[in-house]
Amino acid sequence: MPQQIAVVTGAGTGVGRAVTLELARAGWQLALAGRRAEPLRETARLAGGGLVVPTDVTDPAAVHALFAEAAGHYGRLDLLFNNAGTFGRAVPLEELGHDDWRAVVDLNLTGSFLCAQAAFRQMKEQRPQGGRIINNGSISAHVPRPQSIAYTATKHAVTGLTKSLSLDGRPYRIACGQIDIGNAATEMTAAMSVGARQADGRIVVEPTMDVADVARTVRQMAELPLEANIQFATVLATTMPYIGRG
Repeated sequence: MPQQIAVVTGAGTGVGRAVTLELARAGWQLALAGRRAEPLRETARLAGGGLVVPTDVTDPAAVHALFAEAAGHYGRLDLLFNNAGTFGRAVPLEELGHDDWRAVVDLNLTGSFLCAQAAFRQMKEQRPQGGRIINNGSISAHVPRPQSIAYTATKHAVTGLTKSLSLDGRPYRIACGQIDIGNAATEMTAAMSVGARQADGRIVVEPTMDVADVARTVRQMAELPLEANIQFATVLATTMPYIGRG
C-alpha cells in the first residue's frame, strides 16, 4: 500500500491528538495544524514525527499556507481530518454577544469550509486524483444542548458542508464523511465529570468514553478505498443522555 498523507486540524489536543496518534501507528505521514505550536510539537513527539504547522484556520491566508507547506513536504494529500472547533460560551441565548457568536461560527464553520476547500483543490489537481475529507460533526448536529445555539447551529451547518462536499467531489474521486461524537473524554468535555445542564434544567454527571474509540473509528473511515465511504458515523458514550432524550 502506498504511503498515505493526512492533514489533521486541531491536532494539539483531544480528538485531534488521538486521531493523529492512531493514524501514525497505522503508518500515515501527518501534517499537524492548530493555533498553538507547543501542543502540536508534543503531539508530533508522541506520534514519532510529523510536520508541525501552527495555523489559524479562520484565516484564508494561513489555511492556504498550511496546505501549500504540506504539499511541498509530502507531495500529495490523501486525507483531511477537519477537526478544529470550539464549544463557545454556555450562556442564555438572549445574552450571547455578537463577538461570541462570530468566534464560534468563524472557527467551526468558516474554518471547516476553508480547510475543506483547500484540501478539495489539492485532491482535484493531484495525480492520482482524489482523496478523503472527514468532518468532525457532533451529536449536536442532531440535537442541541441547552444554551448552545452557536455550537449547535454550526454543527448542523457542518452536516450541510459534508453533503455538498460529497456531491461536488464525485467527479474527482473525493469522498467526504462525517463523524458525530458524543462525550469523548477530552479536555473540552472535562466538565461532564462535574455535571452538564440537561433540558429540564438539572445538572447531571454524564458518562464519557475513551477518545481512543473515536480515533479508531476515524481510522476505519480513512482507510476505506475511495470507492466506498462511511457518510455519517455516530460514536457516543453508550449510556449518555441522547437516545430517548435521557
